[in-house]
Amino acid sequence: MITVYDAVGGKLVQRDQMGDLSTSVWIDLVEPKEDEDKFIEQALGIEVPTRSEMREIEASNRFYTENGAYYMSGFILHNSDQEVPMTSVVTFILSGNHLVTVRYASPRAFPIYIARAAKGDIDCVTGAGVMVGLLEMLIEREADLIERVQDEVERMAPLVFGQKSTASTPQSRRLDVLLKTIGKEGDVTARAQESAMSLHRLLLFFANAVRERKDDQRVATRIEAANHDILSLMESMRFLSTRTSFLLDATLGMISNEQNQIIKLFSVMAVMLMPPTLVASIYGMNFKSMPELDMTWGYPMALFMMFAAALIPYLYFKKKGWL
Repeated sequence: MITVYDAVGGKLVQRDQMGDLSTSVWIDLVEPKEDEDKFIEQALGIEVPTRSEMREIEASNRFYTENGAYYMSGFILHNSDQEVPMTSVVTFILSGNHLVTVRYASPRAFPIYIARAAKGDIDCVTGAGVMVGLLEMLIEREADLIERVQDEVERMAPLVFGQKSTASTPQSRRLDVLLKTIGKEGDVTARAQESAMSLHRLLLFFANAVRERKDDQRVATRIEAANHDILSLMESMRFLSTRTSFLLDATLGMISNEQNQIIKLFSVMAVMLMPPTLVASIYGMNFKSMPELDMTWGYPMALFMMFAAALIPYLYFKKKGWL
């Protein structure tokens, strides 16, 4: 799908019809088909990368210049409102006063930016201005996601160390839930780090492109501010990743300790029951020469011996603190 936007009166206005693209500011390609790619290529004289080309890992395939157009691809997070956000690649192409975006996802940052630009709240009269506005919105959305993860980690930390617990919830069940939750938040943080590093590299190339193109200095200033924001965000994510790893290790340690306690309890119980079992085994042999079998008090004596044989190890283990 192709959506074309013009800058009218300092506002971003969506076209109803394709028309002449020479006056357009932003052309948004969402899951474009082959014929749509060819139409844009002929209209603007650029090459639109395919989906497989956008996912190339090499920096030379993500950031390059061709026929006067600057190509920049970066990983972005989307569906951040959901439990587990996803990552996708978005390609930005700066050609003259045009910005072309190629994407196969629908991040919330795009419609939010469009709504703001339609009100004239931000500079959107050039392709470079639209691009830096989109990047600012992507960074803002990623910052909101990291704040949510931080709040979740703050909530989980007391639960891991038993500072807050629900009496009705068994400890094993609580630790199992915490392990899954911490693992999920760690995965979200890792995805956010990947996206932040990608955006940082994209901003560096974008800043160089703006200098070479001699765009408005205000765009360069906004790029520098956005780069500072993403660096600060990356620092927060490094701390958050370290803390998540610590909580994950602590949870695994708590689970291991609980399992050791269970094994220790079974071991102690087995030792406690060995003497009574020995007494019961002796008097269960039914030899004719066993005098206690003919005694009136033989049965109570055997019960007392088994009780004492279990009680003495119990008291000993209790004194040692093994129970």
